[in-house]
Amino acid sequence: MNIHQKLPFIWHGGDYNPEQWTQATWWEDFRLMQQAGITVATVGVFSWVSLQPAEDRFTFEWLDEVLDGLHTHGIKAILATPSAAQPAWMSQAYPHVLRSDEYGRRMAHGGRTNFCPNSSDYRRLSGNIARHLAERYRNHPALLLWHVANEYSGHCYCETCAQKFREWLQIRYGSLERLNACWWTAFWSHTFTDWSQINPPFRGSETLMHGLNVDYFRFMTESQLACYTHERDILRSITPDVPITTNLMGTYKPLDYRRWAREVDVIAWDCYPHAKQATGEIAFVHDTMRGLKDGQPFLLMEQTPSSQNWQDVNAIKRPGVLRLWSYLAVAHGADSVLYFQWRRGRGGCEKLHGAIIEHSGRSDTRLFREVSQLGAELKRLGDAIIGSAYRARVAIVFDWDNWHALEDAIGPVRNKRYLETVNKHYLSFYRRNVAVDVVFPDTDLAKYDLVIAPMMYMLKASLVQNVEMFVRKGGTFVATYLTGYVDETDLVFENGYPGPLAHVLGLWVEEIDALYDDQHNTMILPDGSGTYICSHLADVLHPITAEVMATYGEDYYQGSPVATRNRYEQGEAYYLGSDPDQAFLDRFYEAILDKHGIQPVLITPSDVEATARYKGEQKILFLLNHNPHPVTVELGTTVQRDLLTNQVCRKSIILEGYGVSILVDEPEGD
Repeated sequence: MNIHQKLPFIWHGGDYNPEQWTQATWWEDFRLMQQAGITVATVGVFSWVSLQPAEDRFTFEWLDEVLDGLHTHGIKAILATPSAAQPAWMSQAYPHVLRSDEYGRRMAHGGRTNFCPNSSDYRRLSGNIARHLAERYRNHPALLLWHVANEYSGHCYCETCAQKFREWLQIRYGSLERLNACWWTAFWSHTFTDWSQINPPFRGSETLMHGLNVDYFRFMTESQLACYTHERDILRSITPDVPITTNLMGTYKPLDYRRWAREVDVIAWDCYPHAKQATGEIAFVHDTMRGLKDGQPFLLMEQTPSSQNWQDVNAIKRPGVLRLWSYLAVAHGADSVLYFQWRRGRGGCEKLHGAIIEHSGRSDTRLFREVSQLGAELKRLGDAIIGSAYRARVAIVFDWDNWHALEDAIGPVRNKRYLETVNKHYLSFYRRNVAVDVVFPDTDLAKYDLVIAPMMYMLKASLVQNVEMFVRKGGTFVATYLTGYVDETDLVFENGYPGPLAHVLGLWVEEIDALYDDQHNTMILPDGSGTYICSHLADVLHPITAEVMATYGEDYYQGSPVATRNRYEQGEAYYLGSDPDQAFLDRFYEAILDKHGIQPVLITPSDVEATARYKGEQKILFLLNHNPHPVTVELGTTVQRDLLTNQVCRKSIILEGYGVSILVDEPEGD
């Protein structure tokens, strides 16, 4: 579904909560939105009680006026269903709608996403409000996109969920005997003799059965996804031509977003890094969101225009950083720049969260000027970027199931650092301006030359098959320590580590050593060309067909292999048996990139990012200066035009501190 059919340019806007304000404020807001170049407003996200003050009464008149006002001022609406925060009348009338905590205790009313995702009353009532919204606004000219609920999150442990979980398990495993075998319940005499004995992993109860834990995560992902699809299907039946999504939260551990990606028309996510967060970490999550639907562009649904209010320190974005980080998202696949929020509320826990319009209500502020400048630029860009795609020959595998299983494992260290390690490998390419796709165990790997799967502790059959085929046909694969320990039910492979990838990697792992934070070992290259630090974990491994690339420099396993390479049919597979320093990774990956002829988008000075999207054969080059000071970037011999300024650039360009340029080739003679 083409989400940009009604609005074929990069959307600019964000969350608007008119129910918190008077009608007079609405019309002032519409005027200021026009002034700031706002083209889209997200409305209705937390409006349930304002739209339905009682089960048998609806009050849509105020929303009629808001949508009419937006349309009159040329602004489209992302219309949300309000189901993220149920009204008090619902919790009072139907107490089993309320969520239960990890001890199985029913919560009191309050907060948000405080509903049981398996409550039949919640499903019925959330579907009912969605139906009323769709029927009322199906033909409204402002309606652009449906936004179902908001930031689905957390787990429920009530008896309803427990019973649904048992039913889910019966479908998944077929028999209690198979479940007991897959969960290894003979350990500690925990074998189940009746389905009714199985409960969610309550605190103070069964939390050390890892097969149970990872299955409950999967079950909760599907339960909350079912809440989304229930509303989605109602909306789609009434408004089949209006795309539908919900907002995700990046690398949010409790929900497997790869499963959600199949059910939304477009990925939308909320980006809230802290002020000192490395831009490579932000870019990694953008790339992950783009990868969820196999490279399709996503919507930046929320970002703060200035500061947040919920982190330990909530520094404001320095002048230019809002613009820079907005284009960082666009460079990595975003087709929108949206904010939370338009106007700061006067009460509640987000009253000190950043907004375009602060409590003063003024528009003569630095922030309003920056938002307006960005709005004007996005308008000038028109459809130049819409429909463009990302091209990468390098992929990094990420998997939520693996993340849960790995972090759940007791040993060899408490903090496994999965997300940190994946990002560390990603940074070797990001800092070199080499494009990377984040992929998943079921992704087709055929278009890549290099695939990296850090710490793939849980090896799914789909990934094993994909890797075998990929390497067999000439690809280069990189695995690390803690690869191939368990299958999809969290049972250790009978042939040890790295499990079913042993023949591709050409080795077996005897044991793994855990290093304290103040310990390290070294990795010595056999030709004497370098010694590097390694830490965290250290495999004692044995090559079978693999050749040794580096050996340990210390401890009783000094001289034994730490890095290997194995030729497998037309391709090769590398194994890193410890966590090397960034210098080793940079050198290691540079050699592989050279072998495959993979070049950076552009060679740039330090902390200047060059990223490209492609529209047909036209390359759209984003230059992002993450430095606070000006930097000169050499462009080579191609004449290029800056889409933001319309200036022609030859040989080099000067980027101001936190500056951005978006360049396309300029035909000779123009």
